[in-house]
Amino acid sequence: MNLTAQSTVELLNGIRMPRLGLGVWRSKEGPETENAVSAALQAGYRLIDTAALYENEASVGRAVRSSGVPREQIFVTTKVWNSEQGYDTALKAFQASMDKLGLDYVDLYLVHWPVPGKYKETYRALETLYEEGKVRAIGVSNFLVHHLEDLMGSCRIKPMVNQVEMHPLLTRKPLLEFCKREGIQAESWRPLMRGGFDIPLLQELSAKYGKTPAQILIRWHLQLDIVTIPKSARAERIRENADVFGFELSREDMARIDGLNEDRRFGADPDNFDF
Repeated sequence: MNLTAQSTVELLNGIRMPRLGLGVWRSKEGPETENAVSAALQAGYRLIDTAALYENEASVGRAVRSSGVPREQIFVTTKVWNSEQGYDTALKAFQASMDKLGLDYVDLYLVHWPVPGKYKETYRALETLYEEGKVRAIGVSNFLVHHLEDLMGSCRIKPMVNQVEMHPLLTRKPLLEFCKREGIQAESWRPLMRGGFDIPLLQELSAKYGKTPAQILIRWHLQLDIVTIPKSARAERIRENADVFGFELSREDMARIDGLNEDRRFGADPDNFDF
């Protein structure tokens, strides 16, 4: 699998989404986020993932606008938060995000969590935004198979992306297989498991390939055709996380990493959350 930092996947509507991006969850508004995004763009990243909840959209927008990289080469994702779900409120939330970002359009807009009784109306607002040309692609985050089936029973435009927690301790195989069958691109958040690198197999593979455990994890995601957005605010770590294209994990080692699965979440359960 010959990949580079600019490698992309094709979404259902034909647009290209970078395979590797920078997540900015918990990055502080201001210089911390601006410097992280700038470092990522300088290192070759072309996907930046933010959300209304993160309260750093303004910093992301400033860094994108001042980067010197043509806007059409940068793929910006943001998300509508749970308290703003519903048709009219989601439309207002999108405009608030656009005002903060200071961009003419968003590349991908996601429903952040499947809030019961609200996510269908929220997604209908995303369809409106897509049809009006304000977003290039739409999708969801933290949706399980039954959420997707429920949504797809009434939506006009199939979700193009489903962003979920995924890592070797939570491999999500049934969900991934469903998304692949439906042409929905899977994207992983928290791919580095909160830095849980003390797993013996990861240490073994790190020594074998001469790569850090984080690089092993990122490469594993990429070889599964999963878009991934490791988070860091440190320029050296951002560059290190992008140095995953000069090696390839063997099929056997991919399977061994798959075997670590414990169905273990570090984040909330999409069927049981209260925020």
